[in-house]
Amino acid sequence: MSLQATIDDALAETPPGRVVWVALSGGLDSSLLLTLAAEACRRHPRPLHALHVHHGLQPAAADFETHCRRLASRLGVPLFVERVAVDRHAGLGLEGAARRARYGAFFRRVAPGETLWLAQHRDDQAETLLLAALRGSGVRGLAGMPPGREWQGRRLERPLLARSRNELEAEAEQSGLDWIDDPSNADETLDRNFLRHSVIPLLAQRWPHAAEALASSARCAAEADALIEAFATSDLAILGGDPARVPLAGLVALAPERQRSLVRHVCHRLGLTMPPSARLASLLAQLEARPDARVRVDWGDAEARVWRGDLYLRPKSADMASDWRAEWNGMAPLPLPWGGLQAALAPADGRPVALTLTARQGGERLRLAGRGGRDLKRLLQEMSVPPWERERLLVAWCDGTPVAAFQPDSARWLAVAEGWRASVARSEASVLA
Repeated sequence: MSLQATIDDALAETPPGRVVWVALSGGLDSSLLLTLAAEACRRHPRPLHALHVHHGLQPAAADFETHCRRLASRLGVPLFVERVAVDRHAGLGLEGAARRARYGAFFRRVAPGETLWLAQHRDDQAETLLLAALRGSGVRGLAGMPPGREWQGRRLERPLLARSRNELEAEAEQSGLDWIDDPSNADETLDRNFLRHSVIPLLAQRWPHAAEALASSARCAAEADALIEAFATSDLAILGGDPARVPLAGLVALAPERQRSLVRHVCHRLGLTMPPSARLASLLAQLEARPDARVRVDWGDAEARVWRGDLYLRPKSADMASDWRAEWNGMAPLPLPWGGLQAALAPADGRPVALTLTARQGGERLRLAGRGGRDLKRLLQEMSVPPWERERLLVAWCDGTPVAAFQPDSARWLAVAEGWRASVARSEASVLA
């Protein structure tokens, strides 16, 4: 089957009338994918858009954007450019942090119900499997990249995943396609580049079909992972079905391999980074710690905690300075230490007020409707707010009197004083996939 026929078939699987996006970096793979997609959409009409993520990590980034604009213009495809800031201190490594920023851009631009095409191919899949094996990954890691999956209401597809890099190069050269090479792709200090330029060519000298065989192994691993996922889904349902709060009694009753599978399943459900084998083993070893022990195991951007007979898996929270404070009018975005949140707090009579937000210090008391003065500490205990969340509460003050307590981790008002009204505007949140 020709590459064009492959893309035609992929286009036929997309919902009629909904936008198909192509993630366009400017390299050979994505430039070819956009070119083939544009041709397919001319013959089988679908709205087609291109999306370029400008990471700003190297001087050549401007050249990538220029190429993408020229190519999209020549093909008559609308191009959208998303500029992102890569957090180099997120504990994910440069590649991981760039990936997180990139998927955040995808989430912002691609609407629910639409499809995003990514240009990875069979050789990329072989590299992914080798990287996973060298990191000691489990079956899910060895499964590599799925050809397609649902992602927060969007559909991610890799229509070229079964085709080789050689096929793509031949097609690009035959069609006279222009593309731009990323200088960083030659940097063999990066693991993937080392595999691409030194390891896989050496393997291919002895085993000419090495990349194809590795990709086939990834498909087998994906089938095994699907079976494991079915068992983990069933186990979680039996334990209550809440991925963020798993009862310890039921978890420790499972065989060790099912415990590991369930924790990985929960992380996947919550959009958390998978725990490395050593961190997962450390967590499971502490599940039966004494009830008053403060168990906490973290990895990457995720953490696990044990409290009152439950395992909590959640995104790692940034520390809040005890002396943090901010002025607020109760109407503008709530000025949290790590970004704004659309919330409101105002007297019931609607009069304008000047509020002060502080980190919880202890000893605060609020006068609640029908309950009189109540100690905030006691209220938190009554509501079973976990200790680590109590340490990150914000207290709103008016004229030196506490009038509300806000929980940033769950974006909710925990307590609001008599004569006050509070609200939070809910919005869909993005999670790294």
